[in-house]
Amino acid sequence: MPASSSTREPKAEEVKKEALNAWGSLRVHWPEYLMEAGESAIYLFSACAAATLLWHPASPIERYLPSDAVRRMLMGLAMGATIVAIVVTPWGKQSGAHFNPAVTFTFYRLGKVALPDALFYSIAQLAGAVTGVALASLLLRGAPADKSVRYAATLPGIYGDRVAFAAELAISFILMSAILFASNHRILAPYTHHFAAILVAGYIAFESPLSGMSTNPARTFGPALYASYWHALWIYFTAPPLGMLAAAEVFLMARRGRGPFCAKLHHHNDKRCIFCHSESGAPRRRAPRAQSLRLPGCR
Repeated sequence: MPASSSTREPKAEEVKKEALNAWGSLRVHWPEYLMEAGESAIYLFSACAAATLLWHPASPIERYLPSDAVRRMLMGLAMGATIVAIVVTPWGKQSGAHFNPAVTFTFYRLGKVALPDALFYSIAQLAGAVTGVALASLLLRGAPADKSVRYAATLPGIYGDRVAFAAELAISFILMSAILFASNHRILAPYTHHFAAILVAGYIAFESPLSGMSTNPARTFGPALYASYWHALWIYFTAPPLGMLAAAEVFLMARRGRGPFCAKLHHHNDKRCIFCHSESGAPRRRAPRAQSLRLPGCR
């Protein structure tokens, strides 16, 4: 019947449009995808290098570190500094400095990242993590493979998988909550990456004995691939996204359904923004405070 054919045609057109959107995103946004891969590689390279310096028996400073607690604090400082450095680079300012699939898909849920961008971002982040571990292993001549370093892998602590899952869920929720509420506050927005860095540094220093401190599937995937630590991978691929998605729901409830301004951690720059045009899931009208955050790179 003509009616049935007319109802099928829009569906076919929608599938074709989605395919074109995916190809168009790859064609236009590939620089951001490569930037995310590079940022993820830098983050994992830094993790492997710092862990090797702090834990490897042949490290020149290992003998001067009295305990694992001190090492964890220094590791936290190193990774917090890495986060700040990545966010303020030209790459971080343009891509948004997610380097974390859980962060990207949370912003997708909030309507600020298109689905093709979320998928390509995640692929780039995972590939970058593997590349970062590979570079660390190459440049450090295999030292990250030592059993004392284990490629800086994130593994459940002495209390087992359940506690590790709960811990990852909680710290991911807190981290994403801090990012969302800070980045959408007129005064706190410029310091969003500092809040994230402080939390990560504190997590590594004090929470890592419980879960290894990941909050990032890519952070776990790179070392797991090289060290063949697959038995607890499900924790780090489920708990961080669930915790961050829960934070997104709390954020929306607190703001009565009003979505975030942008998916970048650093708005105050003139780099192009591929996020702010995405309005699905966000309100049509922005409140005056959110509107005052608009900057040249976020159109």
